[in-house]
Order: sequence, then C-alpha cells, then structure tokens
Amino acid sequence: MAAAEPPSGDRRRYLIGYALAPKKQQSFIQPSLISRAAARGMDLVPVDPERPLPDQGPFHLLIHKLYGDDWRAQLDAFSALHPSVPVVDPPHAIDCLHNRISMLQVVSELDVPLHGDHTFGIPSQVVVYDAAALSDSGLLAALRFPLIAKPLVADGTAKSHKMSLVYHCEGLRKLRPPLVLQEFVNHGGVIFKVYVVGDHVTCVKRRSLPDVSKEILEDTSAEGSVSFSQVSNLPTERTAKEYYEDMRLEDAIIPPTAFINEIAGGLRRALGLQLFNFDMIRDVCAGDRYPRH
Repeated sequence: MAAAEPPSGDRRRYLIGYALAPKKQQSFIQPSLISRAAARGMDLVPVDPERPLPDQGPFHLLIHKLYGDDWRAQLDAFSALHPSVPVVDPPHAIDCLHNRISMLQVVSELDVPLHGDHTFGIPSQVVVYDAAALSDSGLLAALRFPLIAKPLVADGTAKSHKMSLVYHCEGLRKLRPPLVLQEFVNHGGVIFKVYVVGDHVTCVKRRSLPDVSKEILEDTSAEGSVSFSQVSNLPTERTAKEYYEDMRLEDAIIPPTAFINEIAGGLRRALGLQLFNFDMIRDVCAGDRYPRH
C-alpha cells in the first residue's frame, strides 16, 4: 500500500490520522517524518482514542496500533460510517498476531520459492498449557536445549515480551505457562528486522542474543535460565559486552532482497496486513537457513 502523491500543481491534501500508544508515537512520529509527508501532500494528524472517531477528521486514511474492545468498537463504527476510508490494519486481520501459535502457523504454511540454497521456517517448538507438562519428558523429547520460553499471548504488553532463555531441565521449573517453548538457534548475535508497508519492504540489521556455547549448556552449576533483560549477565566467562565487541554488525550479510520480498509478500497476503514487521535470523550451523524466532 503506497500513499498517492498528488500530481504537480494539485493542491489537494491527504489527511492521515494515526492512533498509537504514547511510546510508539514518540518513537515513530518524528518531526522529519511529519515534514516529509507534508511536502508530499500528506498531513499526519494524531487521533484521540478517548473521543468518538466520527467527531475527528475527516480522514483519507487511518493508521493505528491500538488494541482492546473499546477501540475495536470505535473502528467498527468508523468503518460503517466511512466504508471508503482504508483502516490500516483491520482488527480482524490483526487477531491472529495476538497468539504466538496462530502467528507462527501462518509462517509454517508459507510457500516461499527457493532462492539458491536459502530456506525459511520456524524452529522446533511445543505449546505448554500447564506447569505439569514441563516435567513431561515425552512432550519435551523433540526439543534440544537451549530453549526460548515465550508467553502464548503476544498483545504488545510488557508481560507478553517477558521471555526466558533456558539452558537445561532445571530452568523449566521457573516458567509460568501457558507458553511456547522453542529451540534457540545460534545466529551470530544478529537479527534481521524486516519492515513491510504494502509492497515496500526494508530489512535492517540489529544486535541480538549472543550465541550459546556448549560449555554453558554443560555447566549445571549455573542458573538454569535467564530472562532476556538479564542477557548481559549470562553465566559465561565472556561478558555480553566482550562478545559484541568481537562481533562486527556491519560484517553480517543481509539475506537476498528477492528472498526477503518473497517472504514479506507471502506474509502480507496470508495475514491480510499492510503495515507490519517480522524478524529473521541466520542459523550459524546451516548457513543459508533463516528461522523466524
């Protein structure tokens, strides 16, 4: 989805309403973005979620990243009154992203054409609904440590981002289901963040969790798990700071553009979304295998 630029000499302005949480608004709605959009005939206007949407605007486009029943009712009422105004994105299309199982199910069903030796998928995982299952050796037999423990709900709250890196069985005792246990894939401490806006796709490199060594997995005297906020305190002789000093982010090679575009396009069609992002990593053991953590 690309916003149309008015033809030369056309003074029509496009009013784009945006409804974002305060933190996201501070991050994304920068003066440079506002001025650049204005120069192209698009005026970005903040939406007050506490006021009825029909009383605001009129809008040519509505962009939002808010959730909840009240806000959904607002959007439904707005769309009923203004069916020709695009809402990016419709709540029903976002629903499957609020659960990590339904989210990753979409990824697992993608049919991405091969680009040389490049492959794409998700690491092995299981869903755990109660604490008793964490001691079920049969349930966990298909997984290899280390594991990432992720809350089942992915609604953007602080709780949904609280994850753990688990090194051995002892670390499972601290977990609180329901959650997803997923094999951690060593990826050289680099994550590829892919941003999608309609047909436009951009990939950037960011620092990620350090690789987990065999020595850490075999050290049963160390903590069995750590939360992501404590990654800098990993029980290893080398600190995360030293790890990142050795690792040059600029040396990481971004996956081929055509490969990324195929994945982004497949997700956009499957999800029915126009504005989203996803993460990819490169498996250091498999080279051109890109799991989606």
